[in-house]
Amino acid sequence: MGEMQVRADAYYGAQTGRAVENFPISDLRLPRRFIEAMGLIKYAAAIANEELGAVTKERTELIKRAAMEVMDGKLDDQFVVDVFQTGSGTSTNMNTNEVIASRANEMATGKRGGKEPVHPNDHVNQQQSSNDTIPTAMHVSAAVAMQELVASLNHLRNLLTQKASQFDAVVKIGRTHLQDATPIRLGQEISGWAHQAKLSAERATRAAEALYELPLGGTAVGTGINSHPDFAKKAIAVIAAETKLPFRETANHFEAQAGKDAVVEASGQLKTIATSLTKIANDIRWLASGPRCGLGEITIPATQPGSSIMPGKVNPVMCEMVLQVCAQVIGNDATITYGNAIGSTFELNVMMPVMAYNLLQSVELLSKASRVFADRCVAGLEADEERCRAMVEQSPAMCTSLAPLIGYDEAAAIAKEAFKSGKTVREVALEKKVLDEKRLEEALDPRSMTEPSADRIGSAGG
Repeated sequence: MGEMQVRADAYYGAQTGRAVENFPISDLRLPRRFIEAMGLIKYAAAIANEELGAVTKERTELIKRAAMEVMDGKLDDQFVVDVFQTGSGTSTNMNTNEVIASRANEMATGKRGGKEPVHPNDHVNQQQSSNDTIPTAMHVSAAVAMQELVASLNHLRNLLTQKASQFDAVVKIGRTHLQDATPIRLGQEISGWAHQAKLSAERATRAAEALYELPLGGTAVGTGINSHPDFAKKAIAVIAAETKLPFRETANHFEAQAGKDAVVEASGQLKTIATSLTKIANDIRWLASGPRCGLGEITIPATQPGSSIMPGKVNPVMCEMVLQVCAQVIGNDATITYGNAIGSTFELNVMMPVMAYNLLQSVELLSKASRVFADRCVAGLEADEERCRAMVEQSPAMCTSLAPLIGYDEAAAIAKEAFKSGKTVREVALEKKVLDEKRLEEALDPRSMTEPSADRIGSAGG
């Protein structure tokens, strides 16, 4: 394609320079984790190539040393290709090949760049194609990142479980349809959040499991042209050893390169996690609303001033941060889903860079957000027991426990009169003498309403 000017101090070469010139689209670059995975793939490939006699020991050692610098982040400023590029990620693969070859040659000769003794295609890219290295890097980088997400979600779960135990004795009003419902213990309510966090960690684990099959070895279209039959097995064994994760060669290279179903599956799990965190954050900010004119059943830590005009105002900023992260993750999933649907044609998906960027962003955001939310909001959550008690007593829904004893219609009439008069259900029931005082006291005990009872069976409402 003719000459291409590249900065004299750059490690990358002409193909990368041409990509930079062709794709001046955004300031977005593939994340550090993805570049680290690319370095690992080239490191693993070099070892496999030496074992198979495809690259000399001397060149292998140079490639390994340069690839390790890529893995360690020492050459991050050399990865300059926009996310919005060729759909196969060829520009990023060549960016990696050129940087590693250039750095290897500098180690060998003292001069940066060139193609001797290490050539970016003939040696660094030996037995590989962009079409199998880029999807492999997608899987490796996301599966590794997923381990941190699992840890963060388990951390959130542990703090929520502690809070559920701490507030198990606090009885508050339950709500359905945003209206009063029967009493519930605050510990029970929080236990639901804790279980959501537990299931979210399990979903993140399943998301990683969907990514353990790697396309490496399929080269251009899945046939493995220009590669040894044992290359993929040997290289992937190195990747598995370095990451301590059970990566394995795909059972079908044609599926693995033509479609990105596993990435969509992983993203779908992340979207589900996002909806769970949205529920938790939303519940907490509503229960903490006030401080005097809202629900106010719980309090959360004051982390920063909430208003530039209203002195003393404190907002549920950690909850809001989580909600924004979850909105981004749900949007990312839409991009990934569309990318697989429209980009998977014949033997190659051509939406991989943007899918990789969004998948990794989702993992990273959820991981950081859930840990910060746990430490800076959940850990400091407290209950306003007096307010919880008062709101339970004021609720017309207290009449629910009377229905099995006096019938649904009479209980409903008591609830209606209590609401209309401003009295409590207890006061109206006492006035009407529907039960003797001792039996009424037992029936209207809020704590007893938070568990099943064999001697009080009836319709529980809707």
